[in-house]
Amino acid sequence: MDTDQPEIIHRLDAVLIEKNNRLMPFFVMGAQLHKSALLRLKLEDIDDEKAADALMHCDIYLPMSVLPKLDGNKFYYHEVIGYKVTDEHFGPVGEITGVNDQTSQAIFEIDHHSNSVLIPINDDFIVKVDRSNKTIFVNVPEGLIELYLPE
Repeated sequence: MDTDQPEIIHRLDAVLIEKNNRLMPFFVMGAQLHKSALLRLKLEDIDDEKAADALMHCDIYLPMSVLPKLDGNKFYYHEVIGYKVTDEHFGPVGEITGVNDQTSQAIFEIDHHSNSVLIPINDDFIVKVDRSNKTIFVNVPEGLIELYLPE
């Protein structure tokens, strides 16, 4: 599990599991944390090892309604798609078009006048998340943004 709030698992009524490129709802009959980072779920109608094995390694999604509301500089990756990014020194960088979390360090993918700019999502770089104006203010190392721009 990738969460700062593992206690939300006890409030889950259902999860969505991606299988064959389709999201399928499953009702949660029980949930138990295992070794602090793993979650064991008892799902309705999954009553044997073969049925459970068929769901192993599938991605699990939660309904948005159960996600706790975040404030301050905390955010969900899906929440900031479309936000503008402004750097304290560079100025307006562009719009977040995606978040790459497949690397060891999650990265903002930003469109800057049709150029892709990548900024690591690092608490030390994020100055302020302004939800009302859909803007994230950052202070990245000098020269980082310019690495991605044509000369």
